[in-house]
Order: sequence, then structure tokens, then C-alpha cells
Amino acid sequence: MNVSAPQAAAAAAPEPAMHAPPPNRMAIAVFALIGVIIAAYMALYKLGAIAAIACGTGACESVQNSPWAVFLGIPVPLWGVGGYATILGLALAGLSPGRAADRRIGAALLVLSGYAFAFSLYLSWVEATLIQAWCRWCIASAVVATLLFVASLPELSRLRTRTLS
Repeated sequence: MNVSAPQAAAAAAPEPAMHAPPPNRMAIAVFALIGVIIAAYMALYKLGAIAAIACGTGACESVQNSPWAVFLGIPVPLWGVGGYATILGLALAGLSPGRAADRRIGAALLVLSGYAFAFSLYLSWVEATLIQAWCRWCIASAVVATLLFVASLPELSRLRTRTLS
């Protein structure tokens, strides 16, 4: 049987690579979901849907009722819900095999988680110095933002590749 050169080349060409979902994006999705839940709980209190916030020890109500609990006219927990939900959506989109190597998703995850981390540092500084009170839920959210940022650092290696998927 004689095979033409184009047929042989087509038969020898590898199929397009389907990338496995990056494990760090799975972790980002889990952390972001936890962040959505924490921020939604605090938002429900801030919006008056629940009468009291369960804090145990700490000063959650003092922090949530402070002037710093609103940023650009929007309650800070709502910023958290929106930010964590956006990161969750991007992480889930980045888990699909066709988008596993997508540099744009990686860049967005890195930038947004970096912003979340920096904003959490700022809010923690506000709690420590200006409000002089700590909210356990805010601390939990700051831990989640830190974990998100750490989990997004492997995206740096994807950003260094030359091809844009």
C-alpha cells in the first residue's frame, strides 16, 4: 500500500494537546468558594438580613459597623462576594481541558488574587490600627485571600510560555 506524503504527514502529526486541569486552579476554586460563603455571611449582616453576626470572641459588629466597612459606597462584604465569585468563575473556566493552558485565565487569576491579598492586608491594617478591633470572619477572609494568592503563584510559569492558548 502506497501512502502519499501529505497523508503520511497527517498520520504522523500529533493530535492537539489536551491539558489536564491544573491542580492549583482546583485549589483556587475551593478557596474562592469558601471566600464567597464567608463574604456572603458578612454581607447578609451588613445588609440587615440577619440581626447579629456570630463571632464568639472578637468585635465583628464593631468592625462591620465602622466607617471603613464601606468602600466606594459599597459595603466591603459585597466587594468580597463579587471578587471571590469572579475568581471562582475564572478558576472553574480554567479547569476545562481546552483552557487549562490559557494564559489569559492565569493572568486574571494572578492579578485578582493579588488584589484580594493586598486589599485584605489593608483591611487587616485598618482593623489593627484604626478600628482597634478584630473580626474573626474578616481574619478568615484574609486567610482565604492569602491562600488564593499563594495558589495562584503557579500561574506565573504559564505566563512565561510563548504561546497564547
